[in-house]
Amino acid sequence: MTDPIADYLTRLRNAIQAKHRVVEVPASNLKKDITKILFEKGYILNFKFEEDGPQGTIKIALKYHPQSKVSAIKSLTRVSTPGMRKYTGYRDMPRVINGLGIAIISTSKGVMTDKEAAELKIGGEVLCYVY
Repeated sequence: MTDPIADYLTRLRNAIQAKHRVVEVPASNLKKDITKILFEKGYILNFKFEEDGPQGTIKIALKYHPQSKVSAIKSLTRVSTPGMRKYTGYRDMPRVINGLGIAIISTSKGVMTDKEAAELKIGGEVLCYVY
């Protein structure tokens, strides 16, 4: 697998389209950080890290509206790929849906949202957009 983050986002997208409640993805530290951000910002219901085997897995409970059954995540878009990395400075932070969505940035201080990175005045690699 050349791009594990794209695989992670695709598994989430496919589970949302199929209206699954829980999705399992192979774990890595970067995926764990992205999952924590999605939970903190209210895009997923819950998550659980399981240490089984050499890699472990992440179980993610997806969040849906109770009546309309619409997912909290409308779009997951991979920005920086292994073939074409996208970096940004703190002055040029991307705005997702005019500030309604989030961009997940990998910085020297860890993985964080675009707003947190702008407050700390640090740039980094733009991993994905979520709204």
